[in-house]
Amino acid sequence: MHYRALSRIHYSMSANGASMHPVTLITGASSGIGAALAREFASHGHSLVLSARRKAELETLADEIAASGRARPVVIAADFSNAEGIAKLAEALQAAGLEPSFLVNSAGFGLLGAASELDRAEQLAMIDLNARALTDLSLRWLDSIKRHCGGILNVASITGFMPGPGMAVYHATKAYVVSFTEALHEELKADGVRVCALCPGPVATPFMERAGVPNEYIPRSLTRPADRVAREGYAGLMDGHRVVAPGRSNRVATLLPRLLPRWFILAFMTWRWRQVSRHG
Repeated sequence: MHYRALSRIHYSMSANGASMHPVTLITGASSGIGAALAREFASHGHSLVLSARRKAELETLADEIAASGRARPVVIAADFSNAEGIAKLAEALQAAGLEPSFLVNSAGFGLLGAASELDRAEQLAMIDLNARALTDLSLRWLDSIKRHCGGILNVASITGFMPGPGMAVYHATKAYVVSFTEALHEELKADGVRVCALCPGPVATPFMERAGVPNEYIPRSLTRPADRVAREGYAGLMDGHRVVAPGRSNRVATLLPRLLPRWFILAFMTWRWRQVSRHG
């Protein structure tokens, strides 16, 4: 479905009386799922703002989208690991006369390893990016998102439904994202705002290399390509779904922790981690 057929387009006024143009803001858009989501939203006619730390990659993606016949996205480089980076993004949007009607929170990273052995500062940075920044961004533009009857798509993971020895902090941050998103979905639906948690399984993206995840750690049955994840995420958001887990096996993976005893899920995840550690 085409975005312009689904959402009313409103123009609002800034504090100084300037007209504000509604856009879809996508964070973490420089690669992986974020880039795939940018292509998907662009294909449905959204005016995009792409943001991440790596400006060169964002510019390349913006050129690609423009070459496909779509409007060229606005590129704003920003570091979401600190509040100053988010504030600078907000200032840049204001200065350009832009306000989010849709927000896609795709920025995030993970680390594989025992929490006691991984760098503490890096793990705290993971919490800052995966949870704090996502919360800041989600709440910061709620007024404009409500005004445009838009939506929020938060990229979580099937890991958010289970504890994860070997990726303890990452699993915990994604559990937060799932819980936060489901609550916002209920709070905002009366305002006509769609809020959805996109919960993919493993996706072959630079995220996996950054996390230090070996190929044997990933069950092939759970793996999906980024473009499919993006398609299902977009459709789920527009259809008003609370949670989308692309692929039947991934949907089952989100259900089992709710049906099986917690100790059993924890024991299984611990066994998997020890198997990988033994052969790592």
